[in-house]
Amino acid sequence: MKKGPKSYLFIVLFLGAVLILIGCLFSTRGKPFNTEDPGENHENSPRNPAKISPADEETNFPHPYGRVPEGPLSWEDDSDFLKTCKRHQAILRMSAFQIAFPDPWPGERANVVLAAELLTGIVVQPAQYFSLNQAIGPYSSERGFKEGPAYSGSNIISTVGGGVCKVATTLFNAVVLANLQVLERHPHTMPVPYVPPGQDTTIAYGYKDFSFINNNAYPVVIWAGTKGDTLTVAIYGEELPPPVTWNHEYLGRQKRSTIYRDNPNLAPGEEKIIIYGADGVTVKSWLTIENPDGAPVTLNLGIDYYSPLAQVIERGPTFN
Repeated sequence: MKKGPKSYLFIVLFLGAVLILIGCLFSTRGKPFNTEDPGENHENSPRNPAKISPADEETNFPHPYGRVPEGPLSWEDDSDFLKTCKRHQAILRMSAFQIAFPDPWPGERANVVLAAELLTGIVVQPAQYFSLNQAIGPYSSERGFKEGPAYSGSNIISTVGGGVCKVATTLFNAVVLANLQVLERHPHTMPVPYVPPGQDTTIAYGYKDFSFINNNAYPVVIWAGTKGDTLTVAIYGEELPPPVTWNHEYLGRQKRSTIYRDNPNLAPGEEKIIIYGADGVTVKSWLTIENPDGAPVTLNLGIDYYSPLAQVIERGPTFN
């Protein structure tokens, strides 16, 4: 039976409507991952759900704070990643956060890499409680962790597992930007060089944890990775969260001190900064969540107190 011109016109109009509908769906939700062909060169560029408002433009550190990465991440064409996301319908990147840790201490990079590997691929089911200490701890030499830097009061010490707080902090920021419910978080005693005050978290196995609950109706997948001195943590799920904005207000500041140490290996008059240090601050933090079905919601995160981190400068010998 032959189709007339009207039949063909109807088919064309119907297909056009379907394509427009699909285009609208993808433009509002972001582009899902291709979970069928890991070799396809795809771009994952959903609407960026994060806006970072640093607490203050002034920083004592020589490099910028962490940020939300743009464009595809290095693992997003990996077959294991794609299979995990397909299995749990985690087709969208809900959030991601990235920090740099230049000039790491001996063992620090190894601890960050190991902690990121242990975190990668964890699936948190709906209403499930997640504890970072339970997921990747204990941080012992028997489990492969090495000596690295850690804060102890107003000092920097070397301890087994030092550096894993960088993974905790990066995960914390990804969790916040994914609009997941944080249950436990502890700030450092002094400012850290990789995120603004108020956006860090410290962990210590047995008494300081970072935890959250998946308050969505679908599972979320956590993935982490390092490249050089850069750490990235991302969270994937079935839907995009509402845009989340960090907000900070400084309530007080205490200037850092400077400690000089003699170093006979330096040239006369030469100085070398060993620890840049940071001013102590009192900071109030809150989140603004832009729910699409109503007015923005403000979530108060409280006030954090940071002691000053002394600057340490080594200098060469002087001759009178």
